[in-house]
Amino acid sequence: FSLNKYHLSLSLSPTTPALLYFTLSRRVPPLWPPEMAAYRRPFSLFTLLSLYLLVLTPHSLSFPFPKPHHKINSPIKTLVILVMENRSFDHVFGWLKSTRPEIDGLTGKEFNRLNASDPDSPKIYVSNDAVFIDSDPGHSIQAITEQIFGSNRTTANPAPMNGFAQQANSMEDGMPQTVMSGFKPQLLPIYTELANEFGVFDRWFASVPASTQPNRFYVHSATSHGASSNVRKDLIHGFPQKTIFDSLDENGLSFGIYYQNIPATLFYKSLRKLKHITKFHNYKLKFKLHAKLGKLPNYVVVEQRYFDVDSFPANDDHPSHDVAEGQRFVKEVYETLRASPQWKEMALLITYDEHGGFYDHVPTPVSGVPNPDGIIGPDPFYFRFDRLGVRVPTLLISPWIDKGTGELKLFLLCC
Repeated sequence: FSLNKYHLSLSLSPTTPALLYFTLSRRVPPLWPPEMAAYRRPFSLFTLLSLYLLVLTPHSLSFPFPKPHHKINSPIKTLVILVMENRSFDHVFGWLKSTRPEIDGLTGKEFNRLNASDPDSPKIYVSNDAVFIDSDPGHSIQAITEQIFGSNRTTANPAPMNGFAQQANSMEDGMPQTVMSGFKPQLLPIYTELANEFGVFDRWFASVPASTQPNRFYVHSATSHGASSNVRKDLIHGFPQKTIFDSLDENGLSFGIYYQNIPATLFYKSLRKLKHITKFHNYKLKFKLHAKLGKLPNYVVVEQRYFDVDSFPANDDHPSHDVAEGQRFVKEVYETLRASPQWKEMALLITYDEHGGFYDHVPTPVSGVPNPDGIIGPDPFYFRFDRLGVRVPTLLISPWIDKGTGELKLFLLCC
């Protein structure tokens, strides 16, 4: 990735860069959040899982010759990636528009009908009364198709974004109101402060109109290798595509994965090689230590607790997990990086894998999206990977970004 006065290119895949345009500065903001509860110790299954996956992986014992180190000639030497779970832009940042009018958020006039094809069907308007979400809205490829198009016909361009309430209504009572709701900014104080201090993307879309793993695969490899759903046997077998981790390794650049209860990055087959076992670090034991010592690698992946373990709640924001836990986690990550001697040469990208079934009013791109590798998804949908998913919340945090930078435009999406 490279940074100069006017242009930042973050290469988040082995082949396809993401181009981000915004104003840069050298301002370093003060620490801002109030003190919050101490972080809890995570439970680790990594050792057992990694040994199991290593046994399954051919050529896991390969040790290539050392590669020459690639010199980074830009101010940004470390990129930190944090991918949260299952929330749409409007659900998280839509109501920030009341104080940040330049952001493409909500006005309160947006609605869906309970029956997208019936002009007399009741309207469900957006609201700002989201709190704890104790149900999990639909986010399969079939559900998302209905949310975007109001039916299973995908020819409309622009996408009408009129089927969220209809699809939710097929699940349970009250779900339409849930998916049309968003958070008041004061209920997400960490995000609100970060958005006001740094940069917000209001045109960042999920890579695939599908569930978690296909989108997470895109983050580090710019393809899901044909996956359009979470298939357990395929995940256990591993996915073979080239990743940014491979490209970094080939060019002598460093990377590290800081996991809590399980590293989802192990679904990439290449990361199961024994030579990479030292790249996986227990978040609680190593993240703060490496940051304090100025030893974070060039490319850092921070993974959440994806599920509750005893008294340690999940902090990934996936419903029905409490977003308060996610806010504490994001705060800890930011403050750890902010206190690091590497901070002035660092950027933190916080995004979401997909929208999780929650409403967003901005039409998702349904044309001009290139299939990254020509692979077509499996039956019954045979998805061609030629349109994107729903818009998701994304922040870019760095001392090189002007305070309150809004409307960051993403011209070429790879994650």
